[in-house]
Amino acid sequence: MPAPIEPLRWEGEVPGVLWILDQRRLPHERVEIKVETVSACADAIKTLAVRGAPAIGIAAAFGCVVGAQRGRDVRAAVNEAAQELARSRPTAKNLFWALERMKKVAATTDARGLLAEAKRIHEEDRQMCRAIGRHGAAYIAHGANVLTHCNAGGLATGAYGTAIGCIYAAVEDGKAVHVFADETRPLLQGARLTAFELKESGVPVTLLADNMAGFAMQRGKIDLVVVGADRICRNGDFANKIGTYSVAVLAREHGIPFYVAAPSSTFDLDCPSGKEIPIEERSPDEVGSHAGKRVAPEGVSAWNPAFDVTPARYVTAFFTERGVIEAPSEARVLAHFGAR
Repeated sequence: MPAPIEPLRWEGEVPGVLWILDQRRLPHERVEIKVETVSACADAIKTLAVRGAPAIGIAAAFGCVVGAQRGRDVRAAVNEAAQELARSRPTAKNLFWALERMKKVAATTDARGLLAEAKRIHEEDRQMCRAIGRHGAAYIAHGANVLTHCNAGGLATGAYGTAIGCIYAAVEDGKAVHVFADETRPLLQGARLTAFELKESGVPVTLLADNMAGFAMQRGKIDLVVVGADRICRNGDFANKIGTYSVAVLAREHGIPFYVAAPSSTFDLDCPSGKEIPIEERSPDEVGSHAGKRVAPEGVSAWNPAFDVTPARYVTAFFTERGVIEAPSEARVLAHFGAR
């Protein structure tokens, strides 16, 4: 299987350059953005040039290096960079987790040490995705038809992916797997990115409009669902791309297992439940337009939450780098992380 496409890379040492693969232009063009300022990094995150909870955390870590590498006061530069980067997107826990790590390291190191920490965050994510994939693959049978929503592949992580990583690992184990990918309106991450990644990797994929998932389940075409996550609460409620909640309810109605794959950096043990997750709302134009063309009448308003919250009761299991949390509850989530 070809290596998954990586969403970002660091070139050089200190000073160096962050390069981000512009996912807004996929699948038709592969263009990298040269990031030399914190503002450029924050803009790349906000405008979805880089997206996916783990990937934006990694990008933010390198963004802190960009902000500090030419300054004298590393700690002050990182704190300032972290403030700007934290305003880019509110929902994904990984972003804030990475920024806290970088601020902590900045108190005791120079720019080179800061770069080393960003590289560790990047490599740790690669390894976590591999481990998540191994755990998740055990739940995917030979010949399975898997539904996924949005993009939780290599483009959303350091490489390999979370939900898609489970599929890759199953294929690497010799299992035949077919994927149904929801298109994921309004920005079509499933159609543009998941279908693209799977096609590039040689994994059979069929694209579905979002409103086809229930009928596919009713007709017996889906054996299991696996999705990623942007923030997971201590009680097991989780936020993921808008439309995930609908898929979870449909899976429960049809007796289909619903799995969530995410690294420990996505878990927010300080967040009691899904009610407390901050949900990003994006421009109404993303709903009223498509491919740069207006599809709704002028003057019609639109609501555009980027994420929804799925209650823990709909989750069959979480796959993390540490193992599996079946029938998740607050007690089981806390026990998984050795927390109270």
